[in-house]
Amino acid sequence: MKLKQTPSQTVGPFFSKALLHEGGNDLAARGAAGQPVVITGRVLDGDGAPVSDALVEIWQANAAGRYDHPDDTRDLPTDPHFSGFGRAGTDAQGNFRFRTIKPGPVPGTDSSLQAPHIVVSVFARGLLKRLVTRLYFPDEPLNAHDPVLASVPDATRRTTLIARSTDGASTLVLRFDIVLQGDNETVFFDI
Repeated sequence: MKLKQTPSQTVGPFFSKALLHEGGNDLAARGAAGQPVVITGRVLDGDGAPVSDALVEIWQANAAGRYDHPDDTRDLPTDPHFSGFGRAGTDAQGNFRFRTIKPGPVPGTDSSLQAPHIVVSVFARGLLKRLVTRLYFPDEPLNAHDPVLASVPDATRRTTLIARSTDGASTLVLRFDIVLQGDNETVFFDI
């Protein structure tokens, strides 16, 4: 039997209707331990236009640097109030927002530590698969030795991975725009 070929399809546009739930962007809502962080940003296309129906996912370790995952069996404290996973949709202006905590450093592939970071995935209409990047914290000393950040050879491109600090009193407020393509394209990783 010969199967008939069909054209490839892009993902979406079902994100906001099927994959979001109330409070899914507030990872610290249940009283997680650690420094509170608010992350705001926009998803923009190559022309700088907002992407209004994107889905942004984040995945991170807790404040001690341990993931809420069965494969993470390191002798570090767990936090029953923190899952490390969240989702946010973008609005008409491409805006998204998360409330979370600053993660601790996690081990790299060798014996070194990776700088505190948040793994960020983007799903949007027109993409064949998700885009994966990382958010690093500004003024973080471990950024200078992070093996993934150092793997980006162009220093200017590395800056697309470091969030900018904005006004915040007791809570660290970060700005992290995600540019899907063009001159200021965010660095994405092929994983």
